Formats: sequence, C-alpha cells, structure tokens
Amino acid sequence: MTEFIQITVGGVLVGAIYALIALGFSLVYRVTNVINLTQGAFCILGALSTYMLEVEFGWGLPAAAGASIVAITLIGMLVGAGAFVPGLSRLSNANMLMMTAGMLTLLEGLMLVVWGSQPYAPPPFMGMEPVHVFGVLVPTQGFWIIGTTCAIITVLWYLLARTTFGKALRACAENPAAATLMGINVSRMQVFSIALAAMIGAIAGVVTAPTTSIQFDTGRLFTISGFIAVAIGGISSFPGAIAGGLLLGIVTQLATAYVSSLFSGAIALGLLLVVLIWRPNGLIRAGTQRRQDVRDEPRVWKHVTRLQPRVRTVMAMIGLALAIALPLFVPEGGIMSSLVIAGILFIALMGLDVVMGYAGQVNLGQAGFMAIGGYTAGYLATQYDVAPVWGTLAGMALSLVAALALSLITLRLRGLYLALATLAFGLLMDSCAVGLADITGGPSGLVGIPSFAIGPFDFGSPVAMYYLVLGLLVALMLLLGGLIRSSFGRALQAIRTDQMAAAALGINVVRCKLIALSISAILASLAGSLYAFFFHFLSPDMVGTSRSLELVAMLVIGGEGTLVGALFGAVLLTLLPTVFQPLAQWKTFASGGLLVLSFLYMPEGIFGSFARWVAARFNKPAKISTSPVVSHV
Repeated sequence: MTEFIQITVGGVLVGAIYALIALGFSLVYRVTNVINLTQGAFCILGALSTYMLEVEFGWGLPAAAGASIVAITLIGMLVGAGAFVPGLSRLSNANMLMMTAGMLTLLEGLMLVVWGSQPYAPPPFMGMEPVHVFGVLVPTQGFWIIGTTCAIITVLWYLLARTTFGKALRACAENPAAATLMGINVSRMQVFSIALAAMIGAIAGVVTAPTTSIQFDTGRLFTISGFIAVAIGGISSFPGAIAGGLLLGIVTQLATAYVSSLFSGAIALGLLLVVLIWRPNGLIRAGTQRRQDVRDEPRVWKHVTRLQPRVRTVMAMIGLALAIALPLFVPEGGIMSSLVIAGILFIALMGLDVVMGYAGQVNLGQAGFMAIGGYTAGYLATQYDVAPVWGTLAGMALSLVAALALSLITLRLRGLYLALATLAFGLLMDSCAVGLADITGGPSGLVGIPSFAIGPFDFGSPVAMYYLVLGLLVALMLLLGGLIRSSFGRALQAIRTDQMAAAALGINVVRCKLIALSISAILASLAGSLYAFFFHFLSPDMVGTSRSLELVAMLVIGGEGTLVGALFGAVLLTLLPTVFQPLAQWKTFASGGLLVLSFLYMPEGIFGSFARWVAARFNKPAKISTSPVVSHV
C-alpha cells in the first residue's frame, strides 16, 4: 500500500506540471477558440533562461526567475501581436493550429542556436534530500510544484472572476462580437491571453526544471502532454484542465510502475482515444460552448491558382526532362542522397495532400503510417528474407488496416478533435516503435535492412534509387491527377469547402473521407518502406511525431491542394541543411519561420506564387478554383 501511495504522490506531482501547461492551453482557447502549441516552448524558454542567469551569470534564483518570467511574458506578447492575432483573421482554426506548430518549431530552433543541443540539469531550490511525510518520500521540489500550482490557480480564478480585466477576457471567450459592441478591444485581449499563458508556462518551466533534464526540444514533450491533458479534462474548462493534468500524471506513473515505462505513453494515449470516442469535449465541460459544426465565417478563405492546361503540360514536360537529366550534373554524394530523401518524402506528402489539401481533414500523424510500412518491410526482410517488394506490399496492407481502424474514431471528429486524434495515433506509433524492441529494435532502431531490389535489379546506389523514386512519382502523379479530376476529387473538394452542404447534396461524406485517409496511409507506408531500404536502418526518431509536423510544414510551404506543390517544400527543407552545412543548426529555426510566414503572407505556398508568376508571364489570367484551398472544418 505504501508503494502505491508513493507512486500516486509522484503522479500528482507530474500531473500538477501537466495541469499548469493545460491551464495555458485552456486560457488561450477560451479567448481565441484556437489551441496554442507554443505553450511547451514557453516552459523551456523560462527554464533555460533562468538556468543561464543563475548558473552562468551568477544571479540569485529570485532575480533570475523573475527576469526570465518577465522576458518570456514579453516574448509571448510579441508572438501574439506579430503572428497569432493577425492569423486569426486570415486562417481557419485548424490552420491556426498548424501555424502554432510552426511557431513551436521556430522557438525550438531559436533555443537550439542559443543553448545548443546538450541537456541541462538545473539545481533544486532547496537541496536534494526528500522529505518524509507520513512514511512517503516527497522531493523538496515537489512542494514548490504543488505550491506554485495552487497559487496560479487561485490568482487566475481571482483575475477572471473578480477583476474588470478578467471579465473582459470572459466576455471575449463567450461572445467576441458582443464584446466588441460593448467597447472591448478583442484583439488586445487576445494578445494579453497569449502573454498570460506564456507567463504561466514560464513559471511552470522554472519550478519543473530541477526535476528533469531539459534541452531545446523538451518543450515539444511538454506541449503534447499538456495538449492531451486539456483534451481529456475539457479544453474550455479550467477545472477540466486541472483534472485532466492530474489524471494523466497519475495514470502514466502507475503504468510506468506496474506495466512498463516503454508503454506508459501508449496507455495514456489509449485513455485519450477512449475519451475522444465517449466525450469528445472532455470529461468536464464549460458552461458556455462555441459551435464546432459550422464554418467560422470571419475567416478569409484563400484560393488556389491553377495553371492553364497547355501551360501545365509544357511545364510538366520540362520538369520531367530536368529531373531525368539531373544526375548527370549532380555528383553522387550528399546532394544526390538528399534528392532521394526529398522524393521519398514527396510520396508521403502526396497522400497527405489528398487528405488535407483536397479533403480538408487535418492529419498530424502521417509519419505513423510511415513507421508501420518501414518497420514491417524491414522486419520481414531482416528476419525472414522476404523480398523487399513483398515486404513493402505487406506494410501497405497493414497501414490500410490501421487507417480503417483510425477511421472508426476520426470519422466522427472534426477540426481540433480530428487533429488531436491523428496526433494521438502518431504518438501511439512512437510508443510502439520504442516498446516493441523485439520487432523494431527499440530506441536503437532496426539495423541490417538490405537495399531495395526487384528480382535481379538492385537499387543500392543513390542514383539507382533516385530513378526508382522518380518513376514511382511520375506514375503516382498521373494516377492521383486523374483521380482528383474525377467526380471523387470534386466530392473531396466539396467536403473541404462545407461538409454539411456536401452531405446535403448527396455526397457520401463518410466513404469519401475513408478513401482519402486510406490513400494517404498507403502512400505514407510506401514512403516509409523506401526510407528504410535506402538508409538500411530505421529508428523511432526518423518516423516520429517530429517527422509528421515536418511533413505538414513541407506541404504548407510548397502549396496545398496542388499535388505537385509539396515537392517544392520537400526539396527546400531537405536540401537546405545539405547545401549550407555550416548553417545546419539553423534548419529547425528556418523551417518554423518559413511555415509561419507561409501561412501569414504566402497562403498558396511556393507553387501558388510560381503559378501566378507563370500566368502573368504568358499574359493570361490565372485560373482560380471555385473552392478554397483549405477550410479544415
């Protein structure tokens, strides 16, 4: 019994941390109706800046922590005024979610440049010796965590319930239009909500840092944990955020103690999926709910620029000729390998474009299907000498089954909850890749994977693999292009524009979404298999959640709803670190910055801007599609 209590106490301490992060999520969501994924980055920024001021510059802890919290609050205000609030009037809620993922990547890149990739271990506030409380050992830092959590909850309650500023925030949360009519500056309140959430995140990071090792990308783990906690408890409810954080912390600690630390994350994600099926709005609902089943009318929907058919054909022929001749001018080395990787990722991106660009369904777990395909093909090849072709087909079949199973959950969900479900799927695949060590090799990865071969033809060299990938891309482009121009493609675009109207017109929405997700899963599985055969190795980091977010960035930067646009994003983000090796550590920063700038100032992506330029050069008006590029609702 003492052991159980000890584990539960540890779960409460971890849950208090999750609750603090979840409170920041809930605060911003209530005011803006958007999830802010930068919350975890604010935590790590607060922790690292406090460590730097205290350890490297010799400041006292109170001064270092106070200066860091103030600085992070100002950074949150700049993020809100410079990117977040301007995006609210231009982007759909789901695109806002993905833009905040870009801001998270941007801040991670900034921390990588400033503090490097090494981990830091800040000292505890009051020594290392734990305190005995009724036979239970409690770390001294735990008292700071619990005390800080209680203090923030109390102050936040008083601010929202008893002050004029808090009442203005609540008014913006309940009805922004009515708040504007009452003379409240809604945009200013939205910026203040971001700054207040950043301050809460910085405080959480300062008191949490001594309990764990922190580095530049730890904020992503905090973001995911807080996101899951607030989704379980209730995203619009402060009590729900607190309850969700505590429940998640206790469940993960009990799972670590009595099952395995390798599967504790999978169990927590299973809990999340159950909640999404049973109560999509969370265990504790807020008193006032905004509607999620209609379009957000104030959003400005952008349109995709299409090239004229004759121009498109000419450009395609020129591009194909250049692609065929490219190996003659590129030495077989780093750049050629990067081109192969970009081509493989483009296969997964075409599937992602079918789901996101054409069907308008958010998918933050595309790399999970890559993991299924890569590990299946690699395991069959290394353990049973199965030919790569058959292993690849087996991975595609297994990914199709996984997509059908995921559809049982996601077909009922939209917008934020759909994004959360697909993110949970990707995280679940991460946990399986680490936990199923006998199949995947665990954290060390699966080694000894042979080269891809078809009968006597071996594609072991980068040039041979390049031409194989190029042939697959041409075939897939022709196949998907015909599919998109068919009645099925038009149905997908109708669903993307307005799902309710599409259903009223007689379109089988469920079947179309199911087919789109299946196509996306099969192509991602194919890409994962080729990825494994090309590297002769596959690890969880190569096909993890970070890869899913990178794929989203490539798609948005290149151009959604175009099939070919994602190639520009894949080539750009893959070749930049190779071409500019001295600036490789800036890749994360550049990737996040490009994603944010693309959403705000180039919503059509690189391909859309290129198409407009080509149309202007030929003195012909650009053909504008009648349906928006993205309206992920």
